[in-house]
Amino acid sequence: MPPLPQPADSSPPTAEPPPLVRTRAGQRTLEFTPGDVQSAMLLARPNALVLAYARAMMCFALFVPRPRHIVMVGLGGGSLAKFCYRHFPTARLTVIELRADVIALRDQFHVPPDDERFTVIQADAVDYVGSLSASADVLLVDGFNADGLPPALGSEQFYVNCRRLLREGGVLVANIFSYDPNYEAMLARLRLAFGHRICWFDGIAGNNRILFAARPGPHDTRAQRMQRLVARRNGLGMGLFNRLLARLVVLWLERRAAWPSPRRGRH
Repeated sequence: MPPLPQPADSSPPTAEPPPLVRTRAGQRTLEFTPGDVQSAMLLARPNALVLAYARAMMCFALFVPRPRHIVMVGLGGGSLAKFCYRHFPTARLTVIELRADVIALRDQFHVPPDDERFTVIQADAVDYVGSLSASADVLLVDGFNADGLPPALGSEQFYVNCRRLLREGGVLVANIFSYDPNYEAMLARLRLAFGHRICWFDGIAGNNRILFAARPGPHDTRAQRMQRLVARRNGLGMGLFNRLLARLVVLWLERRAAWPSPRRGRH
């Protein structure tokens, strides 16, 4: 009897190639396409920020130095999540990651387990951000895939929802490639959603343009600080100075977390 024909594979095609983890020279990286590093970790210092764009995103502390709740879009290798978890010990962190196979790598990148103030949620960030209002002091949008920034994470409605998610005085930090063909359109949408309260630091992270957008609050000096930066638009001017600024912010946060908390007086 001839062999029976095998049924055709009816499983849906994989939308994204599996993430690639590489370990070499004391460093572990996460890549969605070979050679395109999405996240990097030093094995000897797993909580350190290796990539310039990650250090640049931490400049939100210039506007919100002690956030109560940080929401992150995109887990990746967990660099930003680990740093914020360690160096903002009083903040609650919520990380939204679409891909289960990325979340499954959290142990390889020393991402801490969920606890009372740290949660990783598998969800579509567009739906999640749109479902909440006035619940975060900082929103970090770093949700890339193999093709770059998904269009939905740069849409007009998404930025409107980001503004709604933030509390008064809160700050959105968006990581966008400067060579993205939709960059100017996304910048215009951000300006519209946040009333032109937008600033950035030129040359701080190579081709990564890190945009900061503030939701103003009553009598809030954060919006005033952002307005002063908006007037210049490029931070300290030269890219070298802006990169130095990011390193100093990270160093300040690392040292601050090690300082003893001031004692409260008796009541």
